[in-house]
Amino acid sequence: QVQLIESGGGLVPAGGSLRLSCAASRGALSVYAVGWFRQAPGKEREFVAAITRGGGTTYYADSVKGRFTISRDNAKKTVYLQMNSLKLEDTAVYYCAAKPFIGNNYRGGYVYWGQGTQVTVSS
Repeated sequence: QVQLIESGGGLVPAGGSLRLSCAASRGALSVYAVGWFRQAPGKEREFVAAITRGGGTTYYADSVKGRFTISRDNAKKTVYLQMNSLKLEDTAVYYCAAKPFIGNNYRGGYVYWGQGTQVTVSS
């Protein structure tokens, strides 16, 4: 079982950048595919990005493609989400999640979840 801890959230002006981190405080992260999700107030949680165990394949929601980049450093047991050109609509609590394999469903089926980190984009 892996325990996930997100960090790096904060307040940033529109057009700015943030880098979120998802660290495994217990267990090896390298054996899991990892996804990032977000939930804005009053909205359902939505998929943002995902990465396979070795980092060779990545997936993105259309709304963030070209602006966000997911990556991982398995030696550091950490997955990153680099967010550039942030928009007001990117404001949300961001969660990372893990599952053994991406399989055919990179948007769902995640087993382990972190507690989230708040990202607020200001005008």
